[in-house]
Amino acid sequence: MSMEAALQTYFTEAREMLEDMEAQLLEIEHQDADALPETLNAIFRAAHTVKGSASLFGLDGIVDFTHVVENLLDRMRDGDVGVSPELVSLLLRCQDHIATLVDETEADGEVSEDSRILSRALIVELGAYLDEGAGSASDTSGLPAAGKEVEQAHDYPEDENDDTVDNDCWHISLRFGRNSFRDGMDPISFLRFLENIGTVRHILILDDWLPDLADYDPEDCYLGFEIRFMSSATKKEIEDVFEFIREDSDIHILAPYSRLSDYIDLIESMSEESDRRIGEILIECGALTEAELAKALALQAAAEEADQSRRLGEIVAQDDDRLTPVVDAAAQKQTQMRDAINRKQKSLRVDADKLDHLINLVGELVTAGAGTFLQAQILGNAELIESMSKLNDLLEEMRDASLKLRMVAIGATFSKFQRVVRDMAADLDKEVDLAITGADTELDKSVVEKIGDPLMHLVRNAVDHGLESSAEREAAGKPLTGTISLNAYHDSGNIVIEVGDDGRGLDPDKILAKAREKGLVGEDQQLSRAEIFDLILRPGFSTAEQVSNISGRGVGMDVVRRNVIEMRGRTEIDSAPGEGTTIRIILPLTLAIIDGFVVGVGKAAFVVPLDVVQECVEFSEVDQTERDGQTYINLRGNVLPLVNIRHRFGVQGERPKRRSVVVVKAEGQSVGLVVDRLMGEFQTVIKPLGPVFTGLSGISGSTIMGSGEVALILDVQGLVQQITRGERTAANH
Repeated sequence: MSMEAALQTYFTEAREMLEDMEAQLLEIEHQDADALPETLNAIFRAAHTVKGSASLFGLDGIVDFTHVVENLLDRMRDGDVGVSPELVSLLLRCQDHIATLVDETEADGEVSEDSRILSRALIVELGAYLDEGAGSASDTSGLPAAGKEVEQAHDYPEDENDDTVDNDCWHISLRFGRNSFRDGMDPISFLRFLENIGTVRHILILDDWLPDLADYDPEDCYLGFEIRFMSSATKKEIEDVFEFIREDSDIHILAPYSRLSDYIDLIESMSEESDRRIGEILIECGALTEAELAKALALQAAAEEADQSRRLGEIVAQDDDRLTPVVDAAAQKQTQMRDAINRKQKSLRVDADKLDHLINLVGELVTAGAGTFLQAQILGNAELIESMSKLNDLLEEMRDASLKLRMVAIGATFSKFQRVVRDMAADLDKEVDLAITGADTELDKSVVEKIGDPLMHLVRNAVDHGLESSAEREAAGKPLTGTISLNAYHDSGNIVIEVGDDGRGLDPDKILAKAREKGLVGEDQQLSRAEIFDLILRPGFSTAEQVSNISGRGVGMDVVRRNVIEMRGRTEIDSAPGEGTTIRIILPLTLAIIDGFVVGVGKAAFVVPLDVVQECVEFSEVDQTERDGQTYINLRGNVLPLVNIRHRFGVQGERPKRRSVVVVKAEGQSVGLVVDRLMGEFQTVIKPLGPVFTGLSGISGSTIMGSGEVALILDVQGLVQQITRGERTAANH
């Protein structure tokens, strides 16, 4: 992978990590003490990964700011800084700012001056919390950094509940190899060289290797030392002092006040993007040096040769069993890394444009296949018809498989509104909960991308207009905390998305009066309840008494209707005063291809979505009845309202003697469509009608038949809605 491609991958994954970070931040305010540590660890890992990966590409603007955020998150994990709404709000603003830094870096290659100024301002705010937690450990690894002043080692805090090395110095455990004298090595010279990079505070001479005088060999080295060493050097620099005796000597180096929990925390915060062995993990966190790992691997290899298999962790911890928790953490991190890689190997990032191109090609292939099958039927060649039938079956499977590639769960879209609701509730001084159901409901990716703006307007209106203030809710006997609900489910080949609230509800009288005041409704014009509620979707209509930065200008709901219509969907409103409002958006599952049932009326062809078709029966005018302008038939003891497609769309041509009724069901209501002829199933590639036909009632799109003719796709839900509204209007009169 080229550096440019790797950088683009970083930007994509950084945004995903930041989205996850935002979701976790919104959770911590409401979590109990048991769940909080895990969530804080997840937030810390997200920030750490964004910063660490940015440093690989030299993105200093992102690294410098995120590092400060990471320090605060580390204090929160240690319990030095408590969680509060104010702190969560600050961290959310920091998360937003990091996202901005990522966007600017991707677009311009660097961070803008305005963002640098904002970075400094946010760092000042973060500093107030960092100062509040002063005195806690700021070094996540527990190891002093190179160049750190020696005196600072004394400030490292002790933790009575943590396993630590009980001194403020480096602890060097040194046993020279038996052949050190023969190899010309002077043990004392190594101790003198240590003085060049620090101060030897104490030396304990080990004599337990000394043999009896009769067995003493003056050419053998029996020396060993336990050394307390004060230095600002790194572990690697100290180890390099003993470079020439490393292979034959036994050397262990522990940092000042090394805390095993620090090693473990650092291991847990490591990125899961690469597959590393346990030894590599221990080296990276500072628990081992390369030489120590090499020695352990050599011992492991020797054990295998002797048919005594031993795990690397056992060998590493054999001389100091306090390292066992660190080794266990490394083993767990290795498992997580491998699981993450396995998950990534099962998935593949594909550019959305390439996927759209594939869907378009499949659509054209479906249309061409239908035309070829039609020609085979005209020729009457049985073998060709059979072959085309098999080909169409394969095309149908290909169509389903390709469409599934674009199906995504709506939960990610819903989750974004947690932040919106939280921020608006704070601005309006309201207590609001967001309840999400149906997050696993899948729909076409193109639909998900277009539904974001309409849902944003609906959620904002629900918080602002729908929910009362705490005082109003208390006076009405309601809970002080209002609830905004987001729900999604499938219904008759469509996706239904509901945005509801338990607030004051809509006042039909007030809406009607406002509409008459604006000239949208005549003074004597009578409207049903549903028609009155639909008025709030009109351009420029608003019942807000004051215009604010949130709502009241009458443009939001108009945007909702326009965007939904563009997606061949429709909007329904259900409300009761004092109980709340539910706004329902009904959309097609996909904007590309559907299974259809083709019917003919005159010379025209119409497509009915196959998902809503229940059965087909012969139509008899003798059995039909009419009431209030609506025609019905008796279908096995049930009253079935009819829609005469010929009359509904003004189709010309001679009416045949025999006609059929296609029974469809949507929204729990069955309706019969009266048609001239039944033409069978058809894989329908949906084509938009164009702006001229925008808002055409009862039609949701068009398609091209195998013969090259254009057929209109019926909006069954819209037709059913018209009938049910007509029945309600007649009942009201």
